[in-house]
Amino acid sequence: MRTLRLDGHGVIAVPRDQADIGGADAVVHLAGAPIAVRWTARRKREMLESRVQGTRRIVEAIARQERAPRVLVCASAIGFYGDRGNEELTEESGPGSDFLAQVVREWEDAARAAQVRSVQLRFGIVLSPHGGALAKMLPAFRLWVGGRLGSGAQWMSWIGLHDLVRVIRFAIDSDALGGPVNAVAPQPVTNAEFAATLGRVLRRPAVIPVPAIALHALFGEMAGLTMLVSQRVKPARLERAGFRFESPALEGALRHELSG
Repeated sequence: MRTLRLDGHGVIAVPRDQADIGGADAVVHLAGAPIAVRWTARRKREMLESRVQGTRRIVEAIARQERAPRVLVCASAIGFYGDRGNEELTEESGPGSDFLAQVVREWEDAARAAQVRSVQLRFGIVLSPHGGALAKMLPAFRLWVGGRLGSGAQWMSWIGLHDLVRVIRFAIDSDALGGPVNAVAPQPVTNAEFAATLGRVLRRPAVIPVPAIALHALFGEMAGLTMLVSQRVKPARLERAGFRFESPALEGALRHELSG
């Protein structure tokens, strides 16, 4: 297999400029404008267009190849489901109706247009101390001021970075896998449980909540659709395909990701 490096893990990726992908066996497309910022009309347009137009360019580049790759693995997100309370969600569940759900629907439609096997990995919260939600939480917890967000009753569906890389590789190698696939660990937790577990791992209390009204004041619409949204998502298709998580429970995943 011809390999371009992706975060040092040796899976196929396409550079930002969609340079030569000829001879690649697989393409992994993860690009998209950040969402963890206060949303403006311009930012929301960038979030949508970077995902949809970027994916369309990837699909067009694949179509131009004399020897096409076997598979396109495209990032997606559990934002597809919207805010669903305590409902258990699988790939068979319908979409939400908010802005992020709209973005994901159009993103996945663009990926499905590929004339090769296409897998849309619906990422949950990816646990890494180097970026994403966990990296933003760590400073407060390490300063002894961490705690739940809002009521803490909202469900968080997460996956350790180590397992996510394994999921990407599994999607490349599993010829029977196609369409949307929930890239989340099998044991989602409430935000209150997440805060308590992170506090235990860091040996810090998790007793200072951040009120929902403060989050809305600081982050606007983004807070309601990312920090306070409840999504209890299960990796049904991965488990049926035989994937085994190395860190299925939150505490073990946090200890693994924070041990480096």
